[in-house]
Amino acid sequence: MSDIVGLLCLKRAKQGGNSSWSSAVSVHNELLRRGRQDLVEELAKDQWYLDRKGEIPEGKLPYYRIPIVNYHQGYLSVNYSATYYELAQRHPEVPRLTAKQKEALQYFNALARSDDLRMDWTLEPGDIQLLYNHTMLHNRTAFTDHEDYNERRHLLRLWVSPQGDRQLPQCYADLWGSIASGSRGGIICPGAQLTIPIEAE
Repeated sequence: MSDIVGLLCLKRAKQGGNSSWSSAVSVHNELLRRGRQDLVEELAKDQWYLDRKGEIPEGKLPYYRIPIVNYHQGYLSVNYSATYYELAQRHPEVPRLTAKQKEALQYFNALARSDDLRMDWTLEPGDIQLLYNHTMLHNRTAFTDHEDYNERRHLLRLWVSPQGDRQLPQCYADLWGSIASGSRGGIICPGAQLTIPIEAE
């Protein structure tokens, strides 16, 4: 988790691994334009559980609760990771997704992936991608890598928490470790080592 996520492409995969981006604000606004305020309200409820996928900070549960759509101090911040909601269903104490929640996820997904709102791109060596995580949705396709280890797909990821960035609502604190701009996000787990792998993993 980070305010800004950056990727520097050093080597691309043999096939696939293409990026797709959509504006979360545009998806939100399109839902409203289509008369689905009911789904926007559903996405803004404090009822969404996400799986931590094994990155569990000390003293925390293996999942957390945070609305998908958050309005705070005049800003819209969207915290959307479709597979994380579905994966959280493996925990018996997490409430089952309702029919309305499933409809909201499916509609949101369909709009985000639509040709009208989605941009596709293949990162080439030397390309840098910088995305603002609170307003951008991003995804990539599966890929087939080169057999030659020296030619394998290799991207460097950078997580940035800029000073003076927008304020986030308190519900982000459980996930981000802090909501203070300039010092929030990242992997906050016991024994986590920050590394910059120069060789492809």
